[in-house]
Amino acid sequence: MKAVILSGGFGTRMRPLTYTTPKPLLPLLNKPLVMHVIDSLPEEVDEVVLAANYKIDLLRDFFDEVETDKNVHVVDEPEPRGTGGAVKNIEEYLDETFFVINADIISSIDLEAYLDFFRSKGGIGAISAWRVEDPSEFGIMETDDNHRIKRFQEKPGPGEAFSNLVNAGHYILEPEVLDRIPSDRKVSMEDEIFPRLLDDGLYGYRFKGYWVDCGRPSSLFKAHRTLLDEKGKKTLIGDRSVVDTELGDYVTVGMDCTLEGCDVSNSMLFDGVEISKGSTVENSILGYDVVVEENVTIKDSIISDELYIESGEKIIGEKLEPSEVEDD
Repeated sequence: MKAVILSGGFGTRMRPLTYTTPKPLLPLLNKPLVMHVIDSLPEEVDEVVLAANYKIDLLRDFFDEVETDKNVHVVDEPEPRGTGGAVKNIEEYLDETFFVINADIISSIDLEAYLDFFRSKGGIGAISAWRVEDPSEFGIMETDDNHRIKRFQEKPGPGEAFSNLVNAGHYILEPEVLDRIPSDRKVSMEDEIFPRLLDDGLYGYRFKGYWVDCGRPSSLFKAHRTLLDEKGKKTLIGDRSVVDTELGDYVTVGMDCTLEGCDVSNSMLFDGVEISKGSTVENSILGYDVVVEENVTIKDSIISDELYIESGEKIIGEKLEPSEVEDD
């Protein structure tokens, strides 16, 4: 069985982190976002197709080196084509029932149970459904007693929502769906294709636990805290890191980091970070190979890769871009 992971897009809402790293490779608990998705796939899925474009060479390099029990293809999407167009672009790989999953969704969904649910219904497709308090920022769906989807609504206004079940970004589809997707143009699966499939049997699969759409640094932080809580941990330290200090709660330290006599809390440190004595890092993300000298204060900020923070600096509520930003 195959799974499509939608990995396109420029990750603009994740900047400055995505100036240097494509969003699917951003680390969450020291593991790239996309690997959280791949590791959650059922054993039956033996082939994964990444629909990608932005910094695609970095994705290919990563999968050339990483060990996984899935056969992974990274396929170029020549220009942004939406969720439907991205799937249509790789239809040559899709000759049986397949998953489509957004690369930046972190959730507790049991994909094997989801697949069993879909097969028991016998329809043309299924959409994962997550219950929210305020559906105004989402596309919502209404299902009947048999979980069959009756109708959709996009970002309902106050008092207009007929449901609080939102599209959670995991699809199971039969290959005949591909015949419904136009070629060579941008197509939204959610807006244009799914409403046309209702008469063919489209089902909503509800799950509980947690669900985070990691589209912004704030939601990456939410996923960071959620997964630490799920693991019953307050900190996580990567291989070969030297931590000569007491860490606060909700801190992840990447590989090959050095922390000495500093105060770090509720923060994400990517690989190769160095923080010297007397410095404070709070509610912040430090990118790869950031060096922080003595007596620095960093709060509520994002520091891009390979930046050098001189002694005594105070960085509050800032997003520091890399010294050179490439145009892709």
